[in-house]
Amino acid sequence: MKEKKKKLTTFRMNLLFFIAFLLFCVLIFRLGYLQIVHGEQFNNEMNKSNVIVVKKPVPRGLIYDSKHRLLVGNKGVKAITYFRLNNTKPDSMLNVAEELTKYISIDTSELKNRDLQDYFAAKYQERINKRLSGREKQLQGGELYKAQIKKVSEKDIASLSQKEKSVAMLYKKMNSTSEFDTVMIKNKHVTEEEVAKVSEHLQDLPGIDIAMDWERDYKEGAMLKSVFGSVTTEKMGLPSDQEELLLAKGYALNDRVGKSYLEKGYEDILKGTKEQYELTINNGKLEKSNLKTEGKKGDNLVLTIDIDFQKKLDEIATNALIQRRGKLADRLYISAINPQNGEILGMSGKKINMSTGEIEDDTLGVFNTQYTMGSSIKAATVLAGYMDEVISLDDNVMIDKPLKFAETKSKSSWFNRNGSMALNDTTALEVSSNSYMMQLAMRMGGKYQYTPGETLRMDSDAVFKKLRYYYSQFGLGVPTRIDIPGESAGLKGLESNPGLALDLAFGQFDTYTTLQLAQYISTIANGGNRIAPRIVKEIRGTNEQGELGELKKDFSPKVLNHLEIDGQYINRVKMGLYNVVHGSNQYGTGKKLASSPYDISGKTGTAQAFYSGPIKSANMTAVWNLTFVGYAPSENPQIAISVALPFMDTDKEDAILDIPKKIFDAYFELESN
Repeated sequence: MKEKKKKLTTFRMNLLFFIAFLLFCVLIFRLGYLQIVHGEQFNNEMNKSNVIVVKKPVPRGLIYDSKHRLLVGNKGVKAITYFRLNNTKPDSMLNVAEELTKYISIDTSELKNRDLQDYFAAKYQERINKRLSGREKQLQGGELYKAQIKKVSEKDIASLSQKEKSVAMLYKKMNSTSEFDTVMIKNKHVTEEEVAKVSEHLQDLPGIDIAMDWERDYKEGAMLKSVFGSVTTEKMGLPSDQEELLLAKGYALNDRVGKSYLEKGYEDILKGTKEQYELTINNGKLEKSNLKTEGKKGDNLVLTIDIDFQKKLDEIATNALIQRRGKLADRLYISAINPQNGEILGMSGKKINMSTGEIEDDTLGVFNTQYTMGSSIKAATVLAGYMDEVISLDDNVMIDKPLKFAETKSKSSWFNRNGSMALNDTTALEVSSNSYMMQLAMRMGGKYQYTPGETLRMDSDAVFKKLRYYYSQFGLGVPTRIDIPGESAGLKGLESNPGLALDLAFGQFDTYTTLQLAQYISTIANGGNRIAPRIVKEIRGTNEQGELGELKKDFSPKVLNHLEIDGQYINRVKMGLYNVVHGSNQYGTGKKLASSPYDISGKTGTAQAFYSGPIKSANMTAVWNLTFVGYAPSENPQIAISVALPFMDTDKEDAILDIPKKIFDAYFELESN
């Protein structure tokens, strides 16, 4: 029985193999029939007239300041291009490359060994084929080419002359472009002589043409250049992290796109609409080319920044660092905002290069570097106390005194290391009381009574969560939502013990950016609206004269949230900020600004830090981050500012007050003109 079943299984398997063999023979016969009988017909079909759409890039849109003065333009440059048809053979490209090297110089510094191997294999194909074995000669397509490349020796590469390397560079560019696409052969340092010679011999250079290219032109040099961001080169093409998305939007691999910051954030506005040509291909050859759609230059950005005020900010920041040269304070950040609508009036960052001593631009640091900001955030802490209902308008007096717990060192206010002093909310802001802020935090954690030396028994987790939640309503510790990609949200400290929750309450724990400080003080200045900072005011087209044209979009303020508290409490805190500058208490920290005619309200800040920079003697040196936030006029504010001066060798807050004074002076003087 088993023998019978085995024979039956074998028979069935053989039958299946036989059927598969017959089907395979039928397929081979059919393919052969089509190739032999209808091959010519299919070839003719392929070579029939065919229409292909080709797109050509256009110049990017321009960037202007708030008074319509050009900041970023396009500078036209002469270029030599190559257009590749679908039937272009390697031999043809080699011939064009060899002819072209007679008329232009070409940089070969970026040639790689593989590029030279490709050139040698294409140029000396017969010599290479003689080196192939019998089996290798039977290979087809890519496998054959791999075998040919392996036969190119180091000796072959070493034998190439400089002229041949120039040809190899041109061949690489031509061969790497897609069919019916254009590649830049040379668009840097193209001389008039080269243009003349190439133009004279275009009939001998199929595919080569003279064109105009563009490159970004920064009218104010390095000023705000980092904020504008950069555009990829044709060689770089699409950034790898955006390639899939941009290809889906119709970009080509070698298109130039905004790579960072403003150029990237407003890519869809600045890119424009490509020219489209219809190419008629007949029997594999270009028969005619018709313009299908006219290209349109990208739309233009009008910024919120007045370049004259920006220059003043840069000058103030630079001079402040020059005065402190040789000290550890090697950087300075300034942000200025219209608190009513979130428009950025100016921002500046400067940093000393410790290797060269030169002062360099670091404006990006305004929104992508963060520091402990100290007492400048205390207005948010007082309002957090009101929002959490641990104080009220009728019950807001506490005794300023040093606080010493079993787990912590003594923590006190700068003006009161040993005694006691009754303070209400506004006076606590005026004199910058650390003790008052810590007691607010303790109350948020459920602790209303204090005994010196006791264990700090409070719900510290609740304090961290509450304070960070309330701070986030002002923009502290969360993205400001500025219309430029790449901002930092700051850093949260590690909650290793309850005493750190007290430090958080007076700005000595979490870190924030200078822009976050500006958004926070603007939220108070305008009565409680947290508004997203914006650097682009308008989008405009281009008129027939090529100048700034019609308004296409005017951005309105984007309110992210409103403080969860009645306006009477905000006004109470604003009174405290006014008293910081104008109050009568001998310990007021902002009195140097009282003489200003612009009626300033503000808050100073100091946070201890440790510097471990490139100066050997400065390793882990105790330093102070000095900060200031403020606005003016106190009624109906027009400008809110933040200043951060990290790594100062003094904890005296008035050491920073000359900087905000100069900022307010610069702004109002320009406004009055």
